[in-house]
Amino acid sequence: MSEEPGDEAAAEHERWLEKGVALRAFFYVFGTHAFAGFVWLLFYLGRHAQK
Repeated sequence: MSEEPGDEAAAEHERWLEKGVALRAFFYVFGTHAFAGFVWLLFYLGRHAQK
């Protein structure tokens, strides 16, 4: 089976897309945890506020 000239470019493009998906998933997970931590901080500060 011989490789065509476009096969290498297609494989490189596919690797680039996989990196993009992994990076996006990392930021979504990080962002979700950061938001949850912020909400937790608001509840913690509200519970310990001087009333």
